[in-house]
Amino acid sequence: MKARCHWCPDDQPIYVAYHDQEWGVPVYDDRILFEFLILEGAQAGLSWYTILKKREGYRRAFCDYDSERVAAMSDEELESLREDEGIVRNRLKIYSARKNARVFLAIQKEWGSFSDYLWSHVNGDVVTRESDKLIVHSPLSDTISCDLKKRGMSFVGTTIMYAYLQAVGVVDDHDKSCFKYHGNA
Repeated sequence: MKARCHWCPDDQPIYVAYHDQEWGVPVYDDRILFEFLILEGAQAGLSWYTILKKREGYRRAFCDYDSERVAAMSDEELESLREDEGIVRNRLKIYSARKNARVFLAIQKEWGSFSDYLWSHVNGDVVTRESDKLIVHSPLSDTISCDLKKRGMSFVGTTIMYAYLQAVGVVDDHDKSCFKYHGNA
């Protein structure tokens, strides 16, 4: 059996697949980066397992993570999602997807892509946690969170952004004992 990060239960196939195939893998595709913005924001106050189970519901509800289509969603479309059991039906979280999509598009226009914006914060290099101390935010997540809030996004607090940076591989936070840890591969 492979050694995995402490948070990944071996008896939960959805977690194992996510950990082994996605978590911490550098992402440069704007659609996937937008997907994780929606998912990480939805996760606030809930377990990641809850969000992973609803991932397909989110894909369907939010136009396969097409940021232009989400930015154009009407209030009526967003309100109808409050009845959708395939997602977390919190009104603020649902409406934040549209608001964040609009800011996402503005960042793409300014930077050429959201990926360029995001990776510019680390000069294109993956940040690796070298200590065994677990953290839930960092100066990097503080900076990005502050900037995104200033631009008008919501559900992008520093803890959410740290989880986002881990998920999309800007931060490699695999446990040192994990088979995915950069020194173990």
